This record gives sequence, structure tokens and C-alpha cells, in this order.
Amino acid sequence: MAVVTGAAQGIGAATARVLAGSGARVLVTDIQDARGQGVAAVIQAEGGVAAYLHADVSVEADIRGMVDAAVRLWGRLDILVNNAHFEVHGSALELSAEDWDRSYAVLVRALFLGAKYAVPHLRAAGGGSIINLASVLGRQPTRRYATYTSAKAAVPQLSRQLALDFGPDGIRVNTVTPGTIDTGRDEVPDRESLAARLHPLRRTGVPGDVAAAICFLASDQASFITGADLLVDGGSTIPFYWEPVAGARRLWKEHGGADGEDWK
Repeated sequence: MAVVTGAAQGIGAATARVLAGSGARVLVTDIQDARGQGVAAVIQAEGGVAAYLHADVSVEADIRGMVDAAVRLWGRLDILVNNAHFEVHGSALELSAEDWDRSYAVLVRALFLGAKYAVPHLRAAGGGSIINLASVLGRQPTRRYATYTSAKAAVPQLSRQLALDFGPDGIRVNTVTPGTIDTGRDEVPDRESLAARLHPLRRTGVPGDVAAAICFLASDQASFITGADLLVDGGSTIPFYWEPVAGARRLWKEHGGADGEDWK
């Protein structure tokens, strides 16, 4: 039995479908009710078992409520996937304290609270798996993204801490760190041409790539893996810093960008 946060679209939706296709009963949670209900309906149409619950992971009561709801529905909890997303762009000069607090509430605090309320049920089930979503931007920050990059950097360390604390209970806690994933949210011209030049695998990722990694870590095939950080980035973090920067600069100019502010 699994709970997936931020499951109304993108990586979360793909993860819910892959887990359900592997036999898990899945509670789809999000704040986008129509989309989330649609994901649950698709899973059901595909022969899986799923339900939808509105849950804002910046609200402690909602996190506790989603865990309790899964246990009420199916009697136990085995898997928690912390995927919910929030971002706001800006430097320390541009961001407000509210921006910072909201970002950390969704991207870090929610993972702590998810563990707080899930662990007792995972213990009762004899163990289980928690998978937390980080980002390559937690390793390699980008301009004017202070809250997101710093919050995502905290995720692998929190996962390692949880893995250490709850390993004796048979609870495994791991991180999945995606690179550039085409979730359909961003409008990028000539996306595949750009990806072909900047990724060793010559493509961007798709949500199913990340969902497969999550499903593996949740499964018995990963029964001796905990505290790990699984990178799913198409090799984008392999090159030395100056190589991707030089390539991005060339592509920026080829696609009509001026060699100005973004490259200072």
C-alpha cells in the first residue's frame, strides 16, 4: 500500500501508475483535485487500485491525514513517496521570508513530517520504504533559485538520517535525484535539439524514467539498499563545469539569445 504526494501530474502521476501496475494499492495525493482524481481514474481503468485525497503537504494535519487515510482504506502502509513540488525563483535579495518558508515547508519539512507519521505504520507492517525526491539542482545550483536548490540539497542528508534511525525497524529510506525531466510544464523551444547537445544520452528524461527508479527502490529487489541517492539524469552531471556552460552559451546564442545578463 503506497502514498504518493504531488501525484496529479508529471513524475508523481507516473509513479502512481507504475506502482499500481506492479500491484500496489495507491493513494494519489495533491492539491490539484481534478487532475489527481483523473490519475486515480486512469489507474482504475488500467485495472489497478487507487483513490485520491486532497493533501497540502505544507500543512501538518494534511500529511497526518493522508497517512491515516491510506491505513483506513487498506489496513496498512508499505511505501511513501515524497514527491510534492513547489518552487519560486529569485536571489536572496528578491525572495521574501514567506517564499523561503513555503519552499522549505513543501520540499523539506513535509519529508520530516511524512516520516514522523508514516514510520509507526511501516513498523507495524514489519518494514517498508520511503523514497524522497531531490534534484540535480541540489548538487549544481543555478542562478536565482536560492530556495529550491538549497532545499533539494537537504533531501539526501535527511534521507540518510532517516535511514540510519529507522533501519533497525526494516524501514529503508532512499533518495531519487532526477535531472532534466520533460513533465510538460515548461515551454522550451526545440527541446530535443538542446537536450541532444547537452546530455550524454542525447535526450531529456520523461516521468516514467524516474518512476521506474522509484518503483525499484520501493521493491524487494532493493531490499539491501538504504540511505542511497539514485541519480536519474541522463549523465548530465558527468561533464566538468566549463563544458556544459560553454555548450549552453553556444546554444543560447544559436537560438536567438543575447550574450548578456544570463551569462555574467
